[in-house]
Amino acid sequence: MPIDLAFVWAAIIAFAVLAYVVMDGFDLGVGILFPFFADKKDRDVMMNSVAPVWDGNETWLVLGGGGLLAVFPLAYATILPALYMPLIAMLLGLIFRGVAFEYRWRTKRWERVWDVAFAGGSLVAGFCQGVALGALVQGITVVDRAYAG
Repeated sequence: MPIDLAFVWAAIIAFAVLAYVVMDGFDLGVGILFPFFADKKDRDVMMNSVAPVWDGNETWLVLGGGGLLAVFPLAYATILPALYMPLIAMLLGLIFRGVAFEYRWRTKRWERVWDVAFAGGSLVAGFCQGVALGALVQGITVVDRAYAG
C-alpha cells in the first residue's frame, strides 16, 4: 500500500493547528480573564503562569500556515483571501499580546495600558479565530479555482 503524501501532510497541518488551539487556548483564556482580577499580585501570577510558553505556542500556528502554503498552495491561495480580515485582526491581537507581555514588566506608569493591551489582544485574537473557523465551517465560495466572495 503506497503512502499518500497529501494525506500525511494534511494530518501534520491539522495536528499543528490543533496543537496551537489547545496550547494557546490557555494563554488566550488567561488574557481574557485578566480584566476580572484587580489585584496586581493576582495579575502578576497570571502573567507568570504563561511566561514560559506564551511565545512558543505561536510556532504551531506558523507551522500550520507555512505547511499549507508549501504543500497545498492552491488551497492556501483560495482560503487566505476569504479570511484576510479575521486573520489580520488575529495577528494584530497576537502582536498586541506579545508587546504588552514584554513591556508590562518594564514600566510602572504604563502598566495599566499594557494590561489593557494584553487583555484586548487576547480577546481580539480569540474572537477572530472563532470567526475564521465559522467561515471555514460555513464554506468558502469558489469559482474557477479562486475565492469568489
